[in-house]
Parts: sequence; structure tokens; C-alpha cells
Amino acid sequence: MNIRSLEHLLALAETGSFSKAAERCFLTQSALSRSIQTLESDLGGKLLDRIGKRNELTPLGQQVVERSRGIVRDAAELKRSAELLQDGAGLIRVGLGSGPGALLMQPLMRLAAEQYPRVRVSITRGPTELQLVQLRARQLDAMVVDARRVQPAPDLQIEPLGELLAGFVSRADHPLARQRAVSMAQVLAYPLAGIPLSAEVSRTLLEQYGPGTQAEKITAIECEDIPGLIATVEQTQAIFLGIVAAAREGLQAGRLCQLKVEPELGIGARFAYVSLSGRTEAPVMQLLRQLVRERLRDEPELPSRKQRG
Repeated sequence: MNIRSLEHLLALAETGSFSKAAERCFLTQSALSRSIQTLESDLGGKLLDRIGKRNELTPLGQQVVERSRGIVRDAAELKRSAELLQDGAGLIRVGLGSGPGALLMQPLMRLAAEQYPRVRVSITRGPTELQLVQLRARQLDAMVVDARRVQPAPDLQIEPLGELLAGFVSRADHPLARQRAVSMAQVLAYPLAGIPLSAEVSRTLLEQYGPGTQAEKITAIECEDIPGLIATVEQTQAIFLGIVAAAREGLQAGRLCQLKVEPELGIGARFAYVSLSGRTEAPVMQLLRQLVRERLRDEPELPSRKQRG
């Protein structure tokens, strides 16, 4: 009995068709049939009942399929581990949420290009729910996402990465940037730009600033592309509501400033590094972890607001 034959049986069980299973396994139908027959011979019993044009698993076939899934998965993990440890080669697939994407995308691509040119790095962006499906399907190796959007589960390893404070950011020459403190009413006189807000942030807005500050009412420009939102703020009088660290470059260069809105918003984004429990991690992922720790934090040098005399 060999792993390849078990893979062929799983493909047949999942597709219900010799032709579709053969196509999935890149085999001819005759080769697939011989593989199944060899497996039946090794196990000493029939795995399939061929009823007309239909193929149904026998009781033995059902048991073999159920137990084979874990065997095939473990064999794939063993092969993958060996590949990843050979001279730093391999494939790393990372899913990033909107906030982590704004802070990690370019540094991660530079890390791969400069230090691991033999490693293929694939970065996926999209809704957390979709990325969880991809992670569980082994299409991703890890995710860095909003921790609030991930429900704990036995198959997930969720590592908190801390919290980055949210705030209001405008261009440095914005009319409100000249003031030491501004009200929410003054902020709302300008277009507000941000990502879709969580229920927790929406509740906090209402608690802090009162009726009329529902997320669906105050956000004029909404999308998951934080760099695009920041660029819009730099070019217009729109005000960014989101993770202040995402505007780090513009704040440090003096193109942007953080508005001091009273009362303070007082909340932030909680990120997490999510992977599958028990799955082998490639050595290069340790550098990703280091990059995550360095970039996903607030920095003392970020100005709380632009001081003007």
C-alpha cells in the first residue's frame, strides 16, 4: 500500500467519477483504475461497488477513505517540511488583513527579495472569513489579521500581537491641524475616510461622541485599502479614521498630522498571528514573526498632533 494510491482513492471518493478523479490526479483512467485495484489487493477487499455508471464505496472503502485523509495530510506535511528545510527553499503563503497589509506588505516583499530569493512568497489580501477558509484548506501558512474577527477553535493557534491605537489623521496643512484640540463636530465637517468599522468601534463612537456618529452615517469614503485612504487624505481635506501607525511615513515626514480630538477615541486594533495547530512552520516564518513584532506597534516618535505656534 502506498500514499499515492490513497490519494487516488480520496480523489475518486470526492469526485464520484473515474474521469474527474483521473483528471485531478493527472492520470489516465486506466492508470487510476490499476492504482485502485492494487490498493484493493493490498487491503484484501473491495473498496468500490461499480453499479452501472455509478461508483459507491463499500463499507471497507468508507473506512479506508475516512482514515486515509489524516494519513495523506500527514505525509504531505512531512514532504513539505523536508522541502522547506532544504537550503531555505520552499513556498510561504501569508494572508494579511487590511491593517497588517498596510504595515507589512512592502517590508515583507523586501524581506523576501533581499534575504530569501529562493523562497516563493505569496501574499493574499481579503476578508478574514475567506482567509480562514484558505488557511484550513492549507492554501495559507499563516494569517496576520484583526484578532476580533477570529473565533477561537481547536485547530487554530492564535497568538496576540498587541494593540495599535486608532485616531484621526489629516494632511499637515488641513484647517483643523492648526488647532490644539478639536471636537467631533468639527471633524465631521469634512469627509471621513476609513476601513469598515467593527461593531466595537461603532459602539465606542456612539458612547464617546453621541447620537449621529453611527459608522454608516459618518464614513464618507470606505474601503479596505488603507494606503489608498492615506493617499486620499494627503491630497484632499478628508480625515483618516483608523490605525495611526498606518500613517507612520507621512507623519514622520511632516506631510500628515494626528488631530487631537476630544474626548479621545481611546481604542485600537488588536492583531493576531494565526496558524494551524500542529502544522510545521518553515524557518523563514521566524523572520516574518520578527517583522510583525517590529512593525505592528505604536512608536513613541509618532506625533500625537502637529504642534503649531
